Amino acid sequence: MSGNESKKLQEIEKLQKRVINGSLSRREFMRAAAVMGLAAAAPALYAKAAHAKPKKGGHYRVGLPAANTGDNMDTATNSDNFMITMAQGSVRNCVTEVDANGKAIPELAESLEPSADAATWAVKVRKGVVFHSGKTLDADDIIASIEHHRGEGSKSAAKSVAESMGEIKKDDANTIIFKLKSGNADFPFLLSDYHITIGAADKSGKVDWMAGDGTGPYSIKTFEPGVRAHLVRNPNYFKADEGNFDEATLLALNDANARMNAMSTGQVDAIARCDLKTAKLLGKKPGIDVLETEGTKHYTYPMDVRQKPFDDNNVRMALKLGMDRKVFIDTVLRGYGALGNDHPIGASQNYHASDLPQRKYDPDKAKWHLKQAGMSSLDVELSASDAAFAGAVDATQLYAESLKPAGINLTVKRVSDDGYWSNVWMKVPWSASYWSGRPTADWMFTIGWKAGGNWTETFWNNKRFEELLVKGRAELDEAKRSTIYKEMQSICRDEGGSVIPCFVKSVDAASDKLGRPAKLAGNFELDGCRSVARWWFL
Repeated sequence: MSGNESKKLQEIEKLQKRVINGSLSRREFMRAAAVMGLAAAAPALYAKAAHAKPKKGGHYRVGLPAANTGDNMDTATNSDNFMITMAQGSVRNCVTEVDANGKAIPELAESLEPSADAATWAVKVRKGVVFHSGKTLDADDIIASIEHHRGEGSKSAAKSVAESMGEIKKDDANTIIFKLKSGNADFPFLLSDYHITIGAADKSGKVDWMAGDGTGPYSIKTFEPGVRAHLVRNPNYFKADEGNFDEATLLALNDANARMNAMSTGQVDAIARCDLKTAKLLGKKPGIDVLETEGTKHYTYPMDVRQKPFDDNNVRMALKLGMDRKVFIDTVLRGYGALGNDHPIGASQNYHASDLPQRKYDPDKAKWHLKQAGMSSLDVELSASDAAFAGAVDATQLYAESLKPAGINLTVKRVSDDGYWSNVWMKVPWSASYWSGRPTADWMFTIGWKAGGNWTETFWNNKRFEELLVKGRAELDEAKRSTIYKEMQSICRDEGGSVIPCFVKSVDAASDKLGRPAKLAGNFELDGCRSVARWWFL
């Protein structure tokens, strides 16, 4: 083989690698091959890469944020990236999962069949699925796992979602009937909630969550909360094309700079949540791909509307009008985002209220609202930590500057990253927060805005919103449903207790030696927090 032919072969192999890991389209491959004089062979060369099957083997190391010393395997309490990746994305499964196209597809279910009014659902349990402990999955395991999140004593973040599932009965060992209080065309999505993973039930109908048993592609070898988890492949996993690594180590790297350094120096194979200030520089390093994924993620500043001064909507409006959203996106997100409009439904989602006027920075109007509240100025405190989102403290300082022309003096209280979600969020009157979002409007509203919900971070209760929530869930006419959800977004925008400045792209990084699906899921970082399950080494 001549030197020129060897060089061409190396270039083609690089292109094929990019096809396999999803960073090169068919058109781009064909164009590059033609430039090398390989136009005739290009279709076959592309097909070989495009249809390559995942390989087994290797030790995957991934650096993840949002780890805490109080983390545990009871997914009712999981709240962020590290534990979602470990529990739902590695050790356990849900009844359904959200795919890269944003659709709810069966996972531990074999099928889901609705009644004509979508108020009754028959779920067939996938046969032949085995827990790491050796127990075979059946309907009792799924029922017990869901019941864990329901009832008066439940402290689960998915309590409102689980309770909306109505009456649950086992029809036979592999069939479950859900009788909802009203029709819900989005019901399959609820069964993909990362809190509602499926554990093995004992004879009393209870699940020992701390045992860490699951049906997922990996079992737990060691777990040091807030530090790391070491996982090993489950040889009996029911998805043949997933669970490809022999081992996986999940490293707790809460600091964005630490994650970037670990990726840059080869200590890890992938990281979630790049530091946006230096993401482009990282992408220029040989062997590293920076991954941008559109999704439903948004940053929020929730106020406890039960407490003064946030119980006055004029104050809330002043704080919303005092946010310079464009500067926030350009400065904090480095352009990796889109304007938020103080409601949680993004432009990429069904029922997005695109005709709702975009709120603009208007300190004079903010002053007017303060005056309506009987104030000429306002002193207020906001607690922030970079655990809320990367750069949250600096972002909040920027917000404070934009509020000054409105006569609002915002003091930014920097708090500890560790324990932020258990000790600060929803414990103080005003704090920084973020949501990965949810695939449907109903789900997002139910888990984050419904009165009395465990994660209703503003403690908001709006009568009209509650009526529309129930009505929209049962409405099967798409046009009517769209009208309902658009009104709900308007109510959130104008009466809700949260400043939502932006929707954010997921910006992650991965070695180019990793294979991954051509299209990544956008519901969470790193392929829906499932890179451990779905990716492989080339």
